[in-house]
Order: sequence, then C-alpha cells, then structure tokens
Amino acid sequence: MESESESGAAADTPPLETLSFHGDEEIIEVVELDPGPPDPADDLAQEMEDVDFEEEEEEEEGNEEGWVLEPQEGVVGSMEGPDDSEVTFPLHSASVFCVSLDPKTNTLAVTGGEDDKAFVWRLSDGELLFECAGHKDSVTCAGFSHDSTLVATGDMSGLLKVWQVDTKEEVWSFEAGDLEWMEWHPRAPVLLAGTADGNTWMWKVPNGDCKTFQGPNCPATCGRVLPDGKRAVVGYEDGTIRIWDLKQGNPIHVLKGTEGHQGPLTCVATNQDGSLILTGSVDCQAKLVSATTGKVVGVFRPETVASQPNLGEGEESESNSVESLGFCSVVGGRCLSTLLTLTSTLHLSHPGQSGIVQLLWEAGTAVVYTCSLDGIVRLWDARTGRLLTDYRGHTAEILDFALSKDASLVVTTSGDHKAKVFCVQRPDR
Repeated sequence: MESESESGAAADTPPLETLSFHGDEEIIEVVELDPGPPDPADDLAQEMEDVDFEEEEEEEEGNEEGWVLEPQEGVVGSMEGPDDSEVTFPLHSASVFCVSLDPKTNTLAVTGGEDDKAFVWRLSDGELLFECAGHKDSVTCAGFSHDSTLVATGDMSGLLKVWQVDTKEEVWSFEAGDLEWMEWHPRAPVLLAGTADGNTWMWKVPNGDCKTFQGPNCPATCGRVLPDGKRAVVGYEDGTIRIWDLKQGNPIHVLKGTEGHQGPLTCVATNQDGSLILTGSVDCQAKLVSATTGKVVGVFRPETVASQPNLGEGEESESNSVESLGFCSVVGGRCLSTLLTLTSTLHLSHPGQSGIVQLLWEAGTAVVYTCSLDGIVRLWDARTGRLLTDYRGHTAEILDFALSKDASLVVTTSGDHKAKVFCVQRPDR
C-alpha cells in the first residue's frame, strides 16, 4: 500500500463555510453551485481487463411458492391504524432490516432480516421468487447488481452470498469480517464491502478475484462508489474519510483531524457527477467535500452542537447523529441548485413526527421522502418544508425503504416483520 497523504489547503479553494441550524429541525439549504462539465469516465471494466461484461439475460418468471397480500396476523405493534399499502410481503419472522429494488426493471425486491433470511420477491403481487438461503446471522445488506442479473446478500457475521436471479442459483460466497456495509459497482459485476477490521473489500463476481483497501485499525462504517466507477469514498469509526483509487488500490485523499469528523461516520452520499461528497457522523455534523481536491468546502452543524466540546470516550452528545443525507439537482433559473438535506435531531414542524430513519430524493424534483420510527412514510416539498402526503400501514418502526425510478412505488421494511409496497399518488403530476 502507498502511504496516505493528507489533503492540504489550496490557494484557489473557497473559504470553509459553516452553516448553523436548530437541532430539533430538519433543515434544507439551497446551495448555488457551478456544476461544470463532468469529467469523462471509463468503465472500471476497461481498467480491470479481466472483468467480463455479458449481455443481460431476461428474467424468468418466479416459482409458485406462497404469497399473501394481506398483513399476517399475530404481530402487534404500538401504531395500529389504516393500511395504505397495496402489497404486504409477510414471510419474514423477525424485523426486516434492508430492502433494495432491481435497478433495470424495478419489478423485484430483495429483503433481509433478523430472522437470518433474505428473499427475492415480486413487487406487483408479493410472490416469492426464491429464498437466499444459508445465512446464520441477521441479514443487514442486500442489493442487485447494475444489470439486475445478480443479487447479493450479507449478514452481520460477514458472510456474503451472490445469486443468479434467472436461475435462482448461488454462484459465489465469501466470509469476511463483521459486515458494516455492502454495495455493487454501478457499471460492472463488482461487489464492495466494508468490515469491522477497517478493510474495504472488492470482488469480481463470480470468479472471486479480490482486492483489499486497508484503512485505519477501526471499522469502515460506510462507503459509496463514485459515479465514475474509478473511485470510492469510505468513512471510518475514527472520523476519517478516505477517497480510494479502485484500480491502484491507494488512497487519493485522506481527511482526518479537523478535516474529518469528531466521531464515527454514519452515512455518505455523492452528487450525480461525483464532483461532491457529503458525509454524516455521530458528531451531528455533515461535511461537503470536493471529490477532486479532497478539500472540505462546507460544514453543516446544529447550533446545539457547535458550542459543545469534543466528546470523550463513553460520552454521548445531547443531539442525535446525522443518520441520512443526500443530493438533489434541480434546474431553476440560470443556475443549477443543489439541495442538501441534513437529518439531525429529526423533528420536523409536523405535529407528532418521530425520528427519521432515512431520506430519499425523487429524481428531478424537490420532493424528499422520509421514513420514520412512527412507521410512516412522508413526502415533503423541500423548497417550502410543506408536508405533501403520508403513507401508513406498519405497526412498528420503518427500518429501511426504497423508491422506484419513476417514484410510483415506495417499498418499506419494518420491525413489525413486514415489507410493504405503497403506490405513490401525487396531484401535482
């Protein structure tokens, strides 16, 4: 491994901007940015000569195993009420931790849960296609490859498995350390994962060729492949951020100390062209980083945390951590506005709102979707903060959710042992 180099200040770097906001609100800042022309990018497959792209095979129809559209009896939560969902998938027997939709057609979902099980099923009617069997710990990560031909599942113990969707056969497995996160490469059959020993792993599937990126001696808590497919940003428990060159295997930029976070990272996101990275942490800050220079160009923090001293070991902040964040690019006027949503203490002005678990942007709009501990999905106009609509049906907290490309479907997973499909209807479209 090449030695890591810290990112220094550059003369042409704009001054660091610190934005303050109230700790008990979700704040949406509109930051005017010059998008500039995106850098041309080649596929990782062109750089890694032995990655073989194959023509996508059509998905076969699923088997005839049982499915049900109505909620299963016997699981009672604290949030009884109307059920706005169109389909309920009931085959999990414990909390359902994760969900992902197949990116090509958005007709299939994969869910994983505390019952050590993962299932691939059809959104239209909840029909089970196949079970991703063999896990012996809670399945916390699941996702489809870029072309929807493969699906990967990972459990807390670090066992990862990959299945061919059309044949329903397992084609690859690997036991890494305790799993923190997992993500497919956006252009190639390449799987990445971060583990508690600080390593980030990258495998070509199904042949299993492996490369590791060694971080500090602490968990690699979150990560994301940049849109160019050549780089990945990884956040660590010690607050450091590394931008990795996936071909060379060395860190291009390392942010630590005052440039990094003062607590473990929880989430990371990139804008559409990969020029900007947004990171969130338990220090209740979000940092906006240039992916090109590695410089921090903005810091977002609540007023309640800005004056607090650094936390010692075992101490907890009075404010909640940043749990989810994201970009949305909307063309307006003569410039491109990038809307940044930072979820902090996560209490909106809406009465009775509970803590937000995750947020997602609707592509090409200023509408942001949130799922919450009260079991409700809400749609917000980010420009005004106005609640557009909400969807109910879960009897426990929502733990994860996914949005279809056309924003017509929201798929949720919950502590009530269910996954649900909601049809989104908006009068403004």
